[in-house]
Amino acid sequence: MRLLRVGDPGTEVPVVLDEAGHARDLRPLTSQIGGDFLADGGVARVRDALASLPELDVTGLRIGAPVARPGALVCIGLNYSDHAAETAVQPPSEPVVFMKNTNTVVGPNDTVLVPRKSVKTDYEVELAVVLGATARYLESPDDAAAVIAGYAISNDVSEREFQIERGGQWTKGKSCETFNPLGPWLVTADEVGDPQALGLKLSVNGEVRQDGNTKNMLFGVHHIIWYLSQFMVLEPGDVVNTGTPAGVALGVNDFGYLREGDTVELAIDRLGVQRQRVGQA
Repeated sequence: MRLLRVGDPGTEVPVVLDEAGHARDLRPLTSQIGGDFLADGGVARVRDALASLPELDVTGLRIGAPVARPGALVCIGLNYSDHAAETAVQPPSEPVVFMKNTNTVVGPNDTVLVPRKSVKTDYEVELAVVLGATARYLESPDDAAAVIAGYAISNDVSEREFQIERGGQWTKGKSCETFNPLGPWLVTADEVGDPQALGLKLSVNGEVRQDGNTKNMLFGVHHIIWYLSQFMVLEPGDVVNTGTPAGVALGVNDFGYLREGDTVELAIDRLGVQRQRVGQA
């Protein structure tokens, strides 16, 4: 199933798309798609009630992030060998973990703002994992599937000067406003299938810059969720960004950083497409 939220910021309505692609109103079941809904068997309840939910005309409505503001937004860096190579960094022996402020999460087609005084605003297409149950000291990666509600597209927008040259603090370069477009949908894990068999693409102004596949992750999705659970408690509704393939502006290439007026388009197999116009803060 594909779960989404539509409407103006702060007043989004929860929706599910049925097999025919018709939008159905989730408000008979829940007022929000978030941690409480997912923890309370929300996905199963939607599946059971799907045929009886009223259709909803969403034509022309803004699409919000598919999950209401998560409690945590955890990110994995340097998780593709080609991305590590292009940034001249040795591939890590364990996942590189950092956090983003959760208020960076915006809709998939919302404007991305270049921060004031920014000179190196970058893009990163990533597979996002949405937790559907608590992950605490999982015994092995095999246990991770049971706590994953589904997946979405994430743009881990980054300001590289803030991140690398202003004290080497990754969170500072990752947490500017609008720096995490998410969506358009939360696609349930059963519909996605193998998370290590998904193509990812990103283009800027129609020029393809990233073209990768999750099969090339250094640490797979299930390993990442298991690993994180050894150091922190992941809760329903939390989001984990799992890293980006080669082709970012930071890499050794001729790509430029994002500027006001640019258009960024991201796609991941079975997860849809998102498109942002770049503005100025």
